[in-house]
Amino acid sequence: MYKALNYWVYGGFTGEKTPYEFIDFAVEQGLDGIELTVGDALNIDITEAECRKIAAYAAEKNIGLRTLASGFFWGCSLSADDETERQQALEFGKKYIRIANWIGAKTILVIPGATRVAWEPDRPVISYKNAWANATKSIRELLVLAEELNVNIALENVWNRFLLSPMEWKFFLDQFNSKKIGIYFDVANCCIYGRPQDYVEILGDYVKAVHIKNFTETDCAGGLHGFGDDILVGEVDFEALKSALQAINYTGALTAEMIPFCRLPDLVLPDEALAKVTAAKMVELFGK
Repeated sequence: MYKALNYWVYGGFTGEKTPYEFIDFAVEQGLDGIELTVGDALNIDITEAECRKIAAYAAEKNIGLRTLASGFFWGCSLSADDETERQQALEFGKKYIRIANWIGAKTILVIPGATRVAWEPDRPVISYKNAWANATKSIRELLVLAEELNVNIALENVWNRFLLSPMEWKFFLDQFNSKKIGIYFDVANCCIYGRPQDYVEILGDYVKAVHIKNFTETDCAGGLHGFGDDILVGEVDFEALKSALQAINYTGALTAEMIPFCRLPDLVLPDEALAKVTAAKMVELFGK
């Protein structure tokens, strides 16, 4: 299985490590790939030439760049009622798709929208109905370019009060009738609602990429502190997850995304030590 690590744990949220350093780190840790982040590791205005240079270096080191991630859409939403904001999100999304094409990534992580962002009280609250309609409109526009450039738009299941169950996800994704749309499935994010293996079973080929982390419930549900700093501790049944992925013939990326909210209010990234430990546990979980 293709094992990768997301940039944030190694390079932080302000781009403290270069993509080249991250590639070298992945080689040292015995990983198959890395997930660079747009807005941190990569500037949104990065040139095609620089992307090609990074891709060439990764290829030389035999490190994959299958996926890209970004947190941009939390603050500028594809589901916004405000048309100016929605257009800004679309502009970013189109640049994001082009960067993926230039660097050779097959899949980008996209937050489809939110009815409410609990940790950002200044963000507007919108109705579920409008979130569905606005996100649908935006994604249809992005799919035109994604299909042209052969890039998957993988919508992440996040704590956005939107698309809460695997059946909702299936209904939402079915409407696009495109092989370039799917879910960037985060196995820990869904634990507050259900079991990861059930999402995989129901969504099948829609699973374009997988984020690996873990979540520990408290009082039957839990909050942000449930996202710990040990990928092996929590509610995720990795044997059941692996069986479900094998049943759908999944061959895509498995990328550890370690943001240990259990450390709040003292969460500090980057954390190279955590990156090393997590890489070793990914190899333990999914083989060399």
